[in-house]
Amino acid sequence: MRDVRHAMKYSRWLMTTPIAMDSHAPCPCHHGASYGVCCKPLHDGQAAPTAERLMRSRYAAYVLKLASYLLATWHPSTRPSSIDLDTPKWLGLQVKHHQETGDTATVEFVARYKVGGKAHRLHEISRFIREDGRWYYVDGEFPG
Repeated sequence: MRDVRHAMKYSRWLMTTPIAMDSHAPCPCHHGASYGVCCKPLHDGQAAPTAERLMRSRYAAYVLKLASYLLATWHPSTRPSSIDLDTPKWLGLQVKHHQETGDTATVEFVARYKVGGKAHRLHEISRFIREDGRWYYVDGEFPG
């Protein structure tokens, strides 16, 4: 029984521990650049120049299990107190549309992922707001 509890605890640790990423590897956001010039600077604290870039960096943060980045880029009015990153396995991102008007923006995207070996798609239209020169995720709608 002790071995089972240890295995479960270790498994949970693996699923929530941030994943190290080589700066020269392709960025998980699928923008076409290396991680070191694409999302890593944002993950290290640089402000995203657009809401789309913030959304892509948040997707990469989900892939890399960077909970602190996800919470820091979530607007305080809708931010949860914590975030659970133990599922799923993210497979790809497609940005379908983005629109910025002043300090507000929307980004429509489809993210593909697997849970328990079964493939799924997350289709979301996310809302963003810019405050003090920084973009924040506010919330999203899920079109039928």
